[in-house]
Amino acid sequence: MKKFFQALIFGLSFGFLLQKGGVTKYHILEGQLLLSDFTVMKVMLSAILVGMIGLYFLQQKSLVKPHIKPVQLVANIIGGLIFGVGFALAGYCPGTGAAALGQGNLNTLYYMGGMLVGSYVFAELSETLSQTVKTWGDFGKITIPEYLNVSNKVFLIIFAPLLFLVLIGLSKL
Repeated sequence: MKKFFQALIFGLSFGFLLQKGGVTKYHILEGQLLLSDFTVMKVMLSAILVGMIGLYFLQQKSLVKPHIKPVQLVANIIGGLIFGVGFALAGYCPGTGAAALGQGNLNTLYYMGGMLVGSYVFAELSETLSQTVKTWGDFGKITIPEYLNVSNKVFLIIFAPLLFLVLIGLSKL
């Protein structure tokens, strides 16, 4: 029950922050898809930057141990394409759709229904996918720093400023 309440508090906080960041508004999401409003990208890159730095220091203090998922290149590409088509058709991704529903945007009910149907279909196909698509381009459990053969610290020192510069560049658009 403790984990349920932790997840509930985290989910509500995440939704609140998405709403405050403006990424639950349909016109903002549409603007991102049309490359005319980069609010969503700025929020996502900010979250990646803060999370990357925070995770590095939490790992250094042995407070967390990440559970690395395997890199299944073909499955990731296919999943990304399906996600992108759904995002483009619905105008929402799962997080922004749930947060938009929470703020009263009832049009997201159609999208959420589609997401549930898609999740069900994926669950039904998961055994077949595990024996086929998920094996194509399977690199195993590897991180970007491991792939580049650099330490997490070196990767952070190089990549964090680059992300910050991208954020500055996006703020000028």
